[in-house]
Amino acid sequence: MRRLILALALVAAPIWADSDLPPAPLADTQLPDPKQEAEAQALMETIRCLVCQGQSIADSNAELAGDMRAMVRQRIAAGEKPQAIRAWLIRRYGSWVTYDPPLDRVTWALWAAPILFVAAGLLVARSSFRRRRA
Repeated sequence: MRRLILALALVAAPIWADSDLPPAPLADTQLPDPKQEAEAQALMETIRCLVCQGQSIADSNAELAGDMRAMVRQRIAAGEKPQAIRAWLIRRYGSWVTYDPPLDRVTWALWAAPILFVAAGLLVARSSFRRRRA
């Protein structure tokens, strides 16, 4: 009986994960100026949802993503440049919040890993071809 209650609690846990708060203003409302809305959309496509982790804040239905969309729209409506908003988000949440992290001492491995893997693959392929010839 105890295991059944525990299993039901684990299955039902996501029900309590969402809050009952209304969405943030401007989370799902476009800006009246089409140019500003285009800037906001372009920026929101490059910012990663911290809850979903695989979606941008433009695509995510998470509450935090809605709050971040609202903040982006509010700042752009106030005249702030998208680069400044992006820099603020990176300072606040870290380089991981962007799909294109800047090259620095923390993210160098992200940039170097593909090159190292390709080089390792070429070396393995080269040694494999040499063995076949012999």
